[in-house]
Amino acid sequence: MKSGSKGCGHRFHFEWSRARALIQIKQNRRSPLATTQNEIPQPLEPAPARSMPKFKENVPLAKITNYKIGGPAQFFFEARNEADIAWSIKEAKKRRVRCFILGGGTNLLIGDAGWNGLVLKMNISGVIAKGTLLTAGAGVSMEKLTACAAKHSLAGLDWAGGLPGTLGGAIRGNAGCFGGEIKDNVKTVRSFNTKTMRFVTRNAAECRFGYRTSVFKQHPGEIILGATFRMKKGSEKEIRATLRKEKTWRTTHHPLEYPSAGSVFKNVPLSDIFAPRSKPYRDAVKNLSLNYRNSSFSVKTDPVPVIAAAKLIGESGLAGVRRGGATISRKHTNFIVNTGGATANEVLSLMALIQAKVYRKFGLRLEPEIQIVRPTK
Repeated sequence: MKSGSKGCGHRFHFEWSRARALIQIKQNRRSPLATTQNEIPQPLEPAPARSMPKFKENVPLAKITNYKIGGPAQFFFEARNEADIAWSIKEAKKRRVRCFILGGGTNLLIGDAGWNGLVLKMNISGVIAKGTLLTAGAGVSMEKLTACAAKHSLAGLDWAGGLPGTLGGAIRGNAGCFGGEIKDNVKTVRSFNTKTMRFVTRNAAECRFGYRTSVFKQHPGEIILGATFRMKKGSEKEIRATLRKEKTWRTTHHPLEYPSAGSVFKNVPLSDIFAPRSKPYRDAVKNLSLNYRNSSFSVKTDPVPVIAAAKLIGESGLAGVRRGGATISRKHTNFIVNTGGATANEVLSLMALIQAKVYRKFGLRLEPEIQIVRPTK
C-alpha cells in the first residue's frame, strides 16, 4: 500500500495496475462496448462443456443470494483479483460456456433451473482512503464502504446507510435513495470488457449513469472491478448519525424479517404521467403531490420527480397477495418476500400480476428493478 493511503478492513486485493493474467491484456480507456446479452458472446452451436479444473461444480445459488431462491450453477468461481477475472473469462470462452457475474446477490432473482454455465462471484475486496479520494473493489459491501468513509470523515455516501449489496451492483444499477445516487461521487470506474479482453477505466460521464442504470447495465459484458470516489471532508459524528438514521428508516419501513431482493420495480418518473413542461407536471413538483385516476400520490425526488411503485401496487389492491411461498408484502408492497419455500416462478407470477393490475388501473408500465437470471438454452 502506498504511503499516505489508509486501508479499511482486510488486505486490499484490488489491483489497479495491469493484472498479470494468464493471457496478454492491454489497457484501453475507451474500449468498445460488449454484447447487450448478459453473457459472453457465443458461437451458434456451443461445444459441450467439460469439467473445469479450479471451478466448483453444481453449486446451489439459493444459499448465496438474499432471496434464498434459485437452482444450481453448473460452474462456479470466486474471483479475488483482476488476474482471476482474466483467467476465468478466458477459460469460459475456451470451454464455450456462458458467464454470469454475481455480486452480493441482494437484487437478484435466479431461476429455479439455475444457470447452465459459469457463475463468476466477484470478491475483489478492500477500501483505501487517501485525502478526499475513496477507492474500493467491486466486491466490497456498501455497509463496509460507508463505514470506511465515516471513519475517515468523508461525506458524500451518507444517504446509503443500510443499503444492501456490493459496490459493483450499486454502480451497475446507479443505486440511490433519499435524494442521493452512487453517480454523484464517482470519479472513475475500473472494468473488464469480456468481448475485447481489455481492462477499461471510465470517468463518470463515460459510465452513462441514468435513473437506476449505467453503461454496465446496458452492456453487461463489461465487468465492474471497482471505483474511485471523489468525496468531501465532513464531520465523522454527523456522517455516522446520518448513516444510522437511514439504516433505521429501512429497518422500520422494509420487511427485512423475510428474504427478498429489495424493491422489485423501479419508481415511476413523473414524466411518464405528464409532459415535463406541462402545468400538471409543474404543479405536482411544486406541491409534492398529485391526484391521478382517483388516487392520491406523493411526489419525491429520486433524484428525478417520481411516484412510488409501492403506492401504485397498494392502490391496485395487491397487498398481501401470495403465490405459494411468495407474498406481496403488506409492510412495503414493492417487496415480494419469500415467506418460506418460494420458487422463482411464484415470484415471477406475482410480478406479472402486479404489472397487469397497475397497467389496467393507471395505464403505467412498471419496470423491474431486480435482475432476473433465467437459465440459458
